[in-house]
Amino acid sequence: MGSHCKTTRDHDEIREWVTTHQGVPARVRDIRSVGGTGLLRIDFSGRTADECLEHISWDEWFRNFERAELALVYEATKSDAGRTFAKVVPAPDF
Repeated sequence: MGSHCKTTRDHDEIREWVTTHQGVPARVRDIRSVGGTGLLRIDFSGRTADECLEHISWDEWFRNFERAELALVYEATKSDAGRTFAKVVPAPDF
């Protein structure tokens, strides 16, 4: 059985998928500027954030998601290897 990827900007769809897969909204800290938004990520590690990755609220995550006009590409079905895949990308024109 192969994997099938979807792309979405829908906040409810993203939150539901991430929560179902035990993910947490996070960002990579922007070390170049104080107060920078950093790169948005989904943390599936199950650990607390380290010094490079910090967990943030859904409100903050989606605020930055909209500001940067991003989309989430994710696997609608798990790959044969059982891994979870999601990537934040520039939003295509829908």
